[in-house]
Amino acid sequence: MPSNRHGGFGERSGETDREQSRHRAPGLLSDEAGFSMTPPQARTWSQRGRTPVVRVRGRSRRRVSIAALTCYKPGHRSRLIYRPRRDDGRRDGRKSFSWRDYRDLLIAAHQQLGGPIVLIWDNLNVHKAADLREWAEARDWLTIYYLPPYAPDLNPVEGIWSLLRRGWLSNVAFSTPEHLVQRIRRGLRHIQYRSHLIDGCLAETGLAVRPA
Repeated sequence: MPSNRHGGFGERSGETDREQSRHRAPGLLSDEAGFSMTPPQARTWSQRGRTPVVRVRGRSRRRVSIAALTCYKPGHRSRLIYRPRRDDGRRDGRKSFSWRDYRDLLIAAHQQLGGPIVLIWDNLNVHKAADLREWAEARDWLTIYYLPPYAPDLNPVEGIWSLLRRGWLSNVAFSTPEHLVQRIRRGLRHIQYRSHLIDGCLAETGLAVRPA
């Protein structure tokens, strides 16, 4: 990652144990996206003069939200960690992730990666919620930085959503919410096992992971 403000990698003399742990930690970038029963459209093949039509069972307000983390560290395989959250259909129900959902995702990432992490995410209100910031400040294994405002082009997770929509969700007639969840999970697992796709999403941002 460019500059020390995004965590960097590699120990420096005169630093505290926490600062040295931060520079040894993988860099994680996070984002959230929502997917509905109405599929995204994409180009496809058809007979000349016949417009292909994908029929769906009707527009559904229910959606599936996904929060994902791309994980990068020099000399290590890039990884993708994600968690889904389904809308229960209630008018007063929360459709997106709460600060507790993000807390649980970060705890899971910490356990999977087995060490301290440097998190870089956008300025979404829930990311700066007082309860989440208070919880984060009490975790010596977690260091958080924020992307500049309105800078989705710097977040490689945006590339993950693009791969998922184009490769697994476009032009699909979802029969049930469960069908949608199944396709999302299958697509994300496909990306998880292909680290070169995760690396490519980082390359598209113009950022790079290198030892400090």
